[in-house]
Amino acid sequence: MHVGFLGGIGLSLDQYLRFQSAQGAAPVPQTPAAKGPKAEACIHIYLPGGMAHQESWDPKPYAPVEYRGEMGQIQTKLDGVVFNELMKQTSQIADKITVARSMTHGEAAHERGTHNMFTGYRPSPAITFPSMGSVISHELGVRNNLPPYVAVPSLVTNFQGSGYLSSAFGPFSIGSDPANGGFKVQDLQLPGGVTAERFDARRTMLDTVNERFRTTEKSDNLTAMDTFYQRAYGLISSEKARAAFDINAEPAKLRDDYGRNAAGQRMILARRLVESGVRLVTLHYGGWDFHNGIAANTRSQLPAFDQAYAALIRDLDQRGMLDKTLVMVSSEFGRTPKINGTAGRDHWPKVFSVVMAGGGFKKGFVYGKSDATASEPEEDGLTVEDMAHTVYHCLGIDAEKKLMSPGDRPIDIVRGGQTRKELLA
Repeated sequence: MHVGFLGGIGLSLDQYLRFQSAQGAAPVPQTPAAKGPKAEACIHIYLPGGMAHQESWDPKPYAPVEYRGEMGQIQTKLDGVVFNELMKQTSQIADKITVARSMTHGEAAHERGTHNMFTGYRPSPAITFPSMGSVISHELGVRNNLPPYVAVPSLVTNFQGSGYLSSAFGPFSIGSDPANGGFKVQDLQLPGGVTAERFDARRTMLDTVNERFRTTEKSDNLTAMDTFYQRAYGLISSEKARAAFDINAEPAKLRDDYGRNAAGQRMILARRLVESGVRLVTLHYGGWDFHNGIAANTRSQLPAFDQAYAALIRDLDQRGMLDKTLVMVSSEFGRTPKINGTAGRDHWPKVFSVVMAGGGFKKGFVYGKSDATASEPEEDGLTVEDMAHTVYHCLGIDAEKKLMSPGDRPIDIVRGGQTRKELLA
C-alpha cells in the first residue's frame, strides 16, 4: 500500500496512473496542427535566476567596458557570431542550433518572469495557467508506458505544474539528483526489505480489502483507485520502465563526455528519458542571479553547462534523434546592460537570449538582434507568446485550441502571438 505515495514535489506514481486512466477514457482529438509534427519530444533546460545574455549567447565586444564587462569572446562555427569565451565546446556545435537574441517581455521579478517562460502567459490573479509540459501531457499523452512529463531532479518552481488542468498532468518528479552517488528514482523500487513474494502477498491482501469495499459501497472513486493500484503494480514490475531511468546503463565514457556533475548527468538522463518515450523532460542547472561579481560567478558555472550542452547536442545528433527532439534553453530574463557598482548585473527582461535546437528549428541560425549595448531588441523581437506558439507547432499541438478551465471556461493554450516561421527549417 506504500507504493506510489513517495512522490514529494511533483507527480507521484498514483497520480501519474490517474492520468493514464483519464487518457484511456478520453482519447485526444487530432487537430489540423497535430498532423506531421517535427518533434516527438522536448528537453527544456532551464537556467534559474536570469542568465546574462552578455556573458553567454550575446556578447558585445565593441561596447564600452562598462557595458560589455570584463569577459572575452570566442568565435563560433558561424561567421561573425561569437559566444562567451568559456563556451568553447558550444561554439563548435553552433552550426546545429538556433540562438534567438531578441527574446523580450516586461516582467522583472523572478516569479513573474519564471511564470512567463514556463506557461507562455503573463501571471494572472484570477487563474493559474498550466505549464507547457502539462499542456503537452494533456494533448499528447502517454508513450511506452512512461510518464509524459518528467522533472529532473525536481521542480524549480510551482509554475512547472498543471495550473487549471488536473494535477494528473503535472510532472513526475524523480526526487533525486542523477549526479549523486546511489541515485535512485522515487516510486520505481519496492520499499526496503520487501521481496517480490511479500509484494505479491500484500497485493493479494489489498485486493481482498478493495473487494470488500466494492461490495458495500457504490463509489466510482473506489473502483478507480483499485484500477490505479493495479496499474501501479504493473509499472513497478516493468523492467522497461525502470531501465529508462537507469543512468548507470550509460557507457562510462559517455557520462564523462557530458561531465560528472549536475549539468552533465541531468542532461544525459534527459536524453535517455526522451529516447525511451517521455514527451517532455524539464531540468534545471545552477543559479544565475549574479547581482555581484558576475564574471567570477559565470566562470564557476558556465564551463559545466558548456560541456554538457555540447555533449547533449552531439549525442542526439549522432543517434539520429536531433531532428525529432526539440532542445530549449531558457531563463526568466536577462541582466542589465550596464555593470553595476558591485561588478554584477541586475534583472532585465527587455531583451535576452533563448536557444533552440532540433525538432524542426533551423540549424546554424541567429534570430533577431539586440542593440549595441544589449538593452532592447533592435530586430525581430520575440515575445513569450511567439516562443510558446512556435514550440507547440513543432510538437504538433494547435496553440489556438481552447482547454477547459474550472467553471467550464474555455481558455486558449496560447493567447496572442504567432508561430515564427522564420525560426523553422
